Amino acid sequence: MLFLANGKATARLGTAIAKKILKRAVDRNLVKRVVRESFRLRQQELAGLDVVVLCGRGVKLDDKQQLRHSLDKHWTRAIQALPANSG
Repeated sequence: MLFLANGKATARLGTAIAKKILKRAVDRNLVKRVVRESFRLRQQELAGLDVVVLCGRGVKLDDKQQLRHSLDKHWTRAIQALPANSG
């Protein structure tokens, strides 16, 4: 996950999920849906950030709960990196 302050009042999300990593479109779409939903729930806390979620090798699609937990850890890290926790 990459994140950078955007100087705006809202957070923006981008996803980069390579076909090389997840061959099936249904798998790529599943990951994007989970990421978007997780982002939607934390969007107010992430205000002022541009976030790009990258999908790495070895992502486990059979356990969405584990994927959500991993995203939550990344969101928390991004929030802590906000300058003076503005937002």
